Amino acid sequence: MASGLNHSTCSPTILTQTAIRPINLALKSIFGSGSRGEVDAGSIVDTSRSSWLSVRNRFIPIDSAFARTLSSSPLNWSSLVDCCHWNGITCNQEGRVIHLLLPSKGLKGGMFVSSLENLTHLTHLNLSHNSLHGTLETKFFPSLNCLEIFDLSYNLFSGKFPFSIPPKSIQTIDLSCNYFHGAIPSSFFQQAWNLTSFNVSNNTFSGPIPSSICLRSITNLTHLTILDLFYNHLSGVIPLNFGKLSKLKFMNLGFNSLQGNLPPSLMNCTNLVELHLGFNYLEGDVTKPNFSKLSHLSKLDLGGNNFTGILPISLYSCRSLKAIRLSVNPYLKGQVHPEILSLKSLSFLSLGSVQLTNITGAIKILMRCKSLHALFLASSFSGEAMPTDDDMVDFHGFQNLRVLSLGGCGIVGQIPGWLSNLKNLEMLYLGFNQISGSIPSWLGTLPKLFFVSLSSNQISGEFPKQLCSLPMLMMDESRLDDYEFELPLISLPIKNPRFWPRRLSNFPGTIDLGLNNISGSIPTEIGQLLFLRELYLNSNNFLGDIPDQISDLKYLEVLNLSTNHLSGKIPWSMASLNFLREFNVSYNNIEGQIPKGTQLQSFNASAFEGNPKLCGAPLPNECKEIEADNKNDNQDANNESDELPWFYFFATLGFIVGFWGVCGTLVLKKTWRHTYFQFLDNVQDLLYVKT
Repeated sequence: MASGLNHSTCSPTILTQTAIRPINLALKSIFGSGSRGEVDAGSIVDTSRSSWLSVRNRFIPIDSAFARTLSSSPLNWSSLVDCCHWNGITCNQEGRVIHLLLPSKGLKGGMFVSSLENLTHLTHLNLSHNSLHGTLETKFFPSLNCLEIFDLSYNLFSGKFPFSIPPKSIQTIDLSCNYFHGAIPSSFFQQAWNLTSFNVSNNTFSGPIPSSICLRSITNLTHLTILDLFYNHLSGVIPLNFGKLSKLKFMNLGFNSLQGNLPPSLMNCTNLVELHLGFNYLEGDVTKPNFSKLSHLSKLDLGGNNFTGILPISLYSCRSLKAIRLSVNPYLKGQVHPEILSLKSLSFLSLGSVQLTNITGAIKILMRCKSLHALFLASSFSGEAMPTDDDMVDFHGFQNLRVLSLGGCGIVGQIPGWLSNLKNLEMLYLGFNQISGSIPSWLGTLPKLFFVSLSSNQISGEFPKQLCSLPMLMMDESRLDDYEFELPLISLPIKNPRFWPRRLSNFPGTIDLGLNNISGSIPTEIGQLLFLRELYLNSNNFLGDIPDQISDLKYLEVLNLSTNHLSGKIPWSMASLNFLREFNVSYNNIEGQIPKGTQLQSFNASAFEGNPKLCGAPLPNECKEIEADNKNDNQDANNESDELPWFYFFATLGFIVGFWGVCGTLVLKKTWRHTYFQFLDNVQDLLYVKT
């Protein structure tokens, strides 16, 4: 199921970007020549503190490559100081090194872990959150007979898991967030009598879960409290005897390729606080396990599997539950049961992509969960109507709700007014439904709302100006409520999932109205949303110019105005939008030159296509060609418009010439005037006689 290291959560932390610079004096006086054969730490049986400086190189027989890494400047080790006083090193009373703790020191470079094998009194080794690389040799563990804590997490180590048996004293092993691969050897756990924590998450281990955890030496692992195999390539079934791990509190087998049913014995792990089995290929009737035995259970993740049956009612007996995820189990059915109200601490509920019915009943029940912060019901209610205001008379629920997702349900009807009572709502997702009507103006009055998605609906009307007054997108304030999701948010597809931020404050301020029937112009008031980071208005019927005020959105990262009827030019003021990573104005009626020397030139030409009169980089057509075409069009139009005034000019001139040609002679010549009037009298007499 998982495709490899989850870099979004396991990028090595490098606090200091400092190149490895060997300190020659330190290398010579502390680490010796680097030949492990020249040092025999075991031969030193009695060393006083006073003589430590002369023989300290025998106590830290580390190879020269790793010595150069450890002597890099972030550690600030000096050969003039007793190494037992060095940062990260602790010695016992005999001057033997027992702790080597160097997490997050900016260490970079290669390292053979076996170079530490002569530190025979070492109990704690922590090199986590660095950028070290290398492998675990087979003979590493046998040499460290006193080792209790072994932590190489968040590095770049690779290779296979060592087949050697760890010391009986080992308590914690953490190899998470590296590049280890291959099978986890079953023999590894045979003598791990004191092991309390085993974490190899975020690697690429494959094969089955080691049988020795639950079969051959299960009695030896009775102290195990943490088992984390998250995000690997493990396959097979969950061992049947897991229930014998009586002290287990945390188990994460999520994002692997495990199959089969939940073993009934799992319910015997009565000390479980967190159980994560999500995003595998597990199946079976989810109502068969008796979850009521897990009285301490706080978090349950069964999402992304193939479970069947109805929503398990036995879960409602786990009164300590804070988070439940049953989403993305397409064969799971049922309705939300009123007994869920017995979970007084329930804060996170995800039932998306499940065959649920009766959305109105579900909302009426869940709105009474006073601790509920995040509710995800996306793609669960097929084609039902959004609960109306009449359905929700005297609505006073969801008073602590921060996140509401009802997207992808095919919901019909309009956006109901009862949502205006959710004064703590910060994220509203209603996308991919069949919601109609206009966007209510009250949406812009919700005091904490900063993320709105109404995309892919049938919404009409105009962009309400009130939406440009969302307080959380106007104020330069850190969000007072830094809510952290109890379970990680994961978006499909499962084979290449995206892990969203755990903290609500890390989500971008967003308005997504794309793929609707919204018309009118983009309001100039949009420039008030100074902390808006993503704006989607694509595939609507917007008209008019792109407002200059968009350039006031200095933190804008995404702007999609494609497939509308916008006209005019791209404002040159948009050159000030320095954080844009996505931009699209394709298929409009925009014209003129794309502003030069700005970030807009860095986008693909497809972001501007479909605008025939738009020119300049990155489009292939140069502005001179467009200007020439426009000039020819204007010339033709001018010629046509010029012909009409000339017609009237010559007509008027002809009239004047004709008029004065006749009347002028009558005025100037008396004989012509007498003859003309005599002619008129004769014509009049003739007509009179005929009548």
